[in-house]
Amino acid sequence: MTVGDSVFHDFAERYRQYFPRVFAYVYGRIRDVQAAEDVASEAFERAFVKADTLRHEEAFGTWLFTIARNLLISYCRRRSRFGGPVNSELVESLPAEADPEEDLLEREEVAKIMEHVRRFPQREQDIIALKFDAELTNVQIADIMNLSESNVRVILCRTLQKLRKALQEEG
Repeated sequence: MTVGDSVFHDFAERYRQYFPRVFAYVYGRIRDVQAAEDVASEAFERAFVKADTLRHEEAFGTWLFTIARNLLISYCRRRSRFGGPVNSELVESLPAEADPEEDLLEREEVAKIMEHVRRFPQREQDIIALKFDAELTNVQIADIMNLSESNVRVILCRTLQKLRKALQEEG
């Protein structure tokens, strides 16, 4: 195996490892499958091209999510500038359940939660998406958002409390 083959193999392995989480994060923010695939793929393309700028290999995931977050911000700015909605419908793609009524209830609950989350400040929305869509740790989120881990923990805790309260008030 040549050096080039090794580099490609290593990157392909990272793609398999991280793509589902990057896609989930992006899709969780824009609710458009095609656009989410495009943004996630572009994040990997940029990471591959700029791989020589990565200082610490163990920081690849954080670096990749930072790239994805920046691309997501650019995508949302372009969409709003050209009159398109920043977010598509709130319909959540959940796996089909055996019971259609139960599936409908789950979809409605997810839509209700997402409706509340979208009312929060952008920073809180980003932290929620990185935590639950991308399944990142507080340390990773802190690196991506340029915050301390304790700040992420406090923001996350307060945001979840705010969400619980909003859902309880709604009934």
